[in-house]
Amino acid sequence: MAMNVGQSDDGEDTPMSDINTTPLVDVMLVLLIIFLITVPVVIQTIPMALPKVTFEPTVTKPENVSLSITGDGKGGCAVYWGLQKVGSDELLDRAVKKLEDAVKAAGGAENLTEETMPEAHIRGDINTPYKCIGGAVFTMQRAGFSRVGFISEPPPHNVAAQ
Repeated sequence: MAMNVGQSDDGEDTPMSDINTTPLVDVMLVLLIIFLITVPVVIQTIPMALPKVTFEPTVTKPENVSLSITGDGKGGCAVYWGLQKVGSDELLDRAVKKLEDAVKAAGGAENLTEETMPEAHIRGDINTPYKCIGGAVFTMQRAGFSRVGFISEPPPHNVAAQ
């Protein structure tokens, strides 16, 4: 095995103390190429088109149902149909009756269209537990409402989005 030696100031041969970094750079470049090739294979995603969210003003129709949901402070829920507080059973009964009345008014289920079908609009307090709002959505869907939406308040125009 050979050893590299270099000339010192006084003419003596001394071993070189510089590290050869070429093999290190070669290994790093090979590892970089391997990672660039394998990372797209490792990341697995399901292709899907996510909805584009835009602000749409709510069109209030008289046949729509307006629900307001708040927490009662004890871990329970308070659901209001219009301005009247209702329980979950009464909510289901009222929702079914509302749809039956809409079907009768349209002259049969075959005459109802997506535009004439009543909608449920839910206004949830920001501090309401999710189980309250989720339960109301489930109840309205169980009753037969196909369009259940949320009413929110957009930020003022002069306030920057946080």
